[in-house]
Amino acid sequence: MEMDSDVQIARLVAADLALFQAIRLESLRRAPADFANTEADWTALSRDDWLARLKTPVFAALRGGDPVGVMGLLPQTGEKRAHRAKLVMVYLRDTERGRGLADALLARVMEFAADTGIRQLELSVNATNARAVRFYERHGFATVGRIPRALIDAGRDVDELIMIRAAP
Repeated sequence: MEMDSDVQIARLVAADLALFQAIRLESLRRAPADFANTEADWTALSRDDWLARLKTPVFAALRGGDPVGVMGLLPQTGEKRAHRAKLVMVYLRDTERGRGLADALLARVMEFAADTGIRQLELSVNATNARAVRFYERHGFATVGRIPRALIDAGRDVDELIMIRAAP
């Protein structure tokens, strides 16, 4: 599937703070069950906290300059863990699904990871989010564990799957 020509994948920097805030808050508002954080958690952050988050790699799918998807990477620190990073904030606007954008975002994040020496990507995903689990499996992620009651959402326990993709 080929991505539309009016879409670009870009790494966001401090100058893109407004774009980052818009897509992150949209993701938390439109897909609250898909994330461990809430919109209230992120709206409470200071400008400095938002900017600090942009110091780690955050990529966005931009359609005509409008952010329609986001994917972040949290590299591990320390000599023994520097080969690992966690995939976070994965979101794509519903109207953009089925166009190859999620694939393009993940490809760009994986390319960045490989270029910076990251050899293992890790993530946590809501165990009931079958669409996301299939997406990750299609891209070589394997489930290696389950965290029972990882979240409590609207009074109900939510399990998370731990998935890992090692570099070939």
